[in-house]
Amino acid sequence: MISVNDFKTGLTIEVDGDIYRVLDFQHVKPGKGAAFVRSKLRNLRNGNVTEKTFRGGEKVERAQIDNRRMQYLYANGDEHVFMDTDSYEQIELNESQIEYELKFLKENMEVHIIQYQAETLGVELPATVELEVTDTEPGIKGDTASGGSKPATMETGLVVQVPFFVNTGDKLIINTSEGDYVSRA
Repeated sequence: MISVNDFKTGLTIEVDGDIYRVLDFQHVKPGKGAAFVRSKLRNLRNGNVTEKTFRGGEKVERAQIDNRRMQYLYANGDEHVFMDTDSYEQIELNESQIEYELKFLKENMEVHIIQYQAETLGVELPATVELEVTDTEPGIKGDTASGGSKPATMETGLVVQVPFFVNTGDKLIINTSEGDYVSRA
C-alpha cells in the first residue's frame, strides 16, 4: 500500500481493480476542509485518461509492473508478434491493444512490453523513433526552416507536420508521446 501523498509521476497503482499510471498530480490544501490529491491517471488496460481525486492520506495499492525488453517481429493479421531478446519467447498482442503504438513500430524495433502479473498490458515506446518519409510535397527553393510546415507520410503510415525543406526519403526523428517532428536523423 502507498499513500496518495507519496504520488510521483510514472507511479503505477491499482484502484477499483484497474491498473493506472500517474501522469500528473496536485496536492490541494483548501483553507476550509481537509486536504486532497487531484490526479490524472492513464488506465493501462484501455489507454483512457481519467481525473481522480483522493482524500489526503488515503492508501492505494501499488501495482508491480514488469517491463520486458522485446523485439517487434511482424504482423499476422490483427495480431502482432514480439520476441523476448533473451529467451526467444514470443507473444502476440492484438491490434486493439497497441493501436496508438503501431504508428511508430517498425520490424526489428526494440520496445518494452508492460506486464502486470501474467497479463500483458501493452507496449512502451522509446521517447523518439527514427522513421523515413515515404510521401511529401517537394521542397521549393527559398523555403526556410522557420517558414511553416507541410504534411509528410512516414513509412508506418503516420502523418506528421514537417518543415518545407524535408523531402521524400529523408529520415526524421519523431517524438512518440506527441507524434511530432523533432529533427532530421
